[in-house]
Amino acid sequence: MSALPQQLPQAMALQAVGLATAHRVQQFLYREARLLDSEAWSDWLALMTDDIHYWMPAIENRRRADKLGAYGVGRGAYFDDNHFDLERRVARFRQPSAWAEDPPTRHVHVISNIEAYAGAAGDEFIVHSVFVNYRSRGEADNDLLLGRREDVLRAHGEDFRIARRKIVITQSLLMSKNLNTFF
Repeated sequence: MSALPQQLPQAMALQAVGLATAHRVQQFLYREARLLDSEAWSDWLALMTDDIHYWMPAIENRRRADKLGAYGVGRGAYFDDNHFDLERRVARFRQPSAWAEDPPTRHVHVISNIEAYAGAAGDEFIVHSVFVNYRSRGEADNDLLLGRREDVLRAHGEDFRIARRKIVITQSLLMSKNLNTFF
């Protein structure tokens, strides 16, 4: 598994994709959110490449002058998953013993501010987006998770597959009882 860089290339001039490709990227991300909200985990997992790196670094409150930054490779992470890890998490959701999912958590994923750029390889695209993940469980457990995503999508016929995902949440301290969600 190759490590996802701390940040996708910012210094190089990013080439925006055309309107038709941008629309296809948006529809892909909206469909992904719907699959997650409807617990269609196998269909969601099929959107990943075999070499997926799904990474959500922990956030540290640091001064701007601190060159280490708020997150980075080698620091703690909520998720640092490959395809096998994602398969195991999906399998756990399906188990009757997954008490955190009985009754099931209700999710709403809102995806916005989607920007799509040509990637380094001809079949890859760099995609930035923001998300809101509202989770409700039982009668009174409600969580609101917000953040940004930096994805590398790889063309797959007329569709895409997610090859890399970096998730950066706004919270430095999660108040949720668990993190039984995907972003």
